[in-house]
Amino acid sequence: MDLRSRLREVPDFPKEGINFIDITTVLQDAEALKQCIDQMVQEIKGFGEFNMIVGPESRGFIFGTPIAYAMEKGFAPVRKKGKLPYKTIGVEYQLEYGTDKLEMHIDAVNKGDKVVIVDDLLATGGTTESIIKLVEQLGGEVVGILCFIELSFLKGREKLKGYKIKSIVEY
Repeated sequence: MDLRSRLREVPDFPKEGINFIDITTVLQDAEALKQCIDQMVQEIKGFGEFNMIVGPESRGFIFGTPIAYAMEKGFAPVRKKGKLPYKTIGVEYQLEYGTDKLEMHIDAVNKGDKVVIVDDLLATGGTTESIIKLVEQLGGEVVGILCFIELSFLKGREKLKGYKIKSIVEY
């Protein structure tokens, strides 16, 4: 199945000039969702040994958690400021259309943990770069980055040089 053909493009969302790639059409389709997760599980194996998956809210949760379950690994959430109940570390970052702050529990990743970051989309790389900073600040090592969709024309890979990156669908 061609997963790209199952995605919906929404022009001018969340603001004019942004062409949003909507994953809900894949999530609603049981066969497409299964294929997507299965493909991501196969791709993540190429990163070698790791013990933790880290994913940002909210769509990183959607993909990261079932992959963590399938791989029998832990999952650590990264959330926007003020959403986590315990002590956190944080980093401010640039979005394609503004700024935000991400946080992670101070005990989400341990020193020496080998981490794969899982998200729905790699665009400019700002969110992923921030997650890398959080993981490394806690003493973890990012061994790979796995995304369902990559917007290659936004050159996010350039911002993330030195890290292994895999994606399922490329625009």
